[in-house]
Amino acid sequence: MKSSKTKSHNGAHHNGMSKTKKSAVKTKSNAAEGLRDLFEDELKDIYWAEKALTKALPKMAKNATTQELINALEEHLEVTKGHVERCEQAFELMEKPAQAKKCEAMSGLIKEAEEIMQSTEQGVVRDAGIISAAQKVEHYEIASYGTLCAFAKTIGENEVADLLEQTLNEEREADETLSRIAESSINAEANDEDEDENELEDVNSNKTATAKKK
Repeated sequence: MKSSKTKSHNGAHHNGMSKTKKSAVKTKSNAAEGLRDLFEDELKDIYWAEKALTKALPKMAKNATTQELINALEEHLEVTKGHVERCEQAFELMEKPAQAKKCEAMSGLIKEAEEIMQSTEQGVVRDAGIISAAQKVEHYEIASYGTLCAFAKTIGENEVADLLEQTLNEEREADETLSRIAESSINAEANDEDEDENELEDVNSNKTATAKKK
């Protein structure tokens, strides 16, 4: 009896293991096998992201109305072009061709920014939305470059790490600038505009109610 219980238990354990294996993600044929491969793959990812931003930032600036925000976006566009060049320098330092791989995360963030601009009227409310979208982009980049710097140091690519750390610091500065612009005026103005619209709706509603009574 003891033997049959053990066999049953082992069989259940085996089935559990099989289910776990089946739920694992299928590995691609060109999957990264080591940290260096993973680093290079992530660098291709952020390279694509930076290039995509050089096209997205002008659209954001064109849709913004607050001059301080427009200036910040235009300035960061020039900085972003420098980030593209740094990625290319990083590839060169590793004696690898500069290749871009579509960054699904950045693609999604840019799409979200476009949807925000389409779903808001031009003015401070849209500006607040643009800042929100831009800061999501910055936070993604800060996380990405932080990881890339750590990976580069671990695999002994210290020169590449120093290069990417410059970009990391510039992304942090851009995020701080956007926060300052939002907190200094845009968020409050967007809220005031919202309250004015609500008051106007209340007035119109009262007029309609009065007219119906008459």
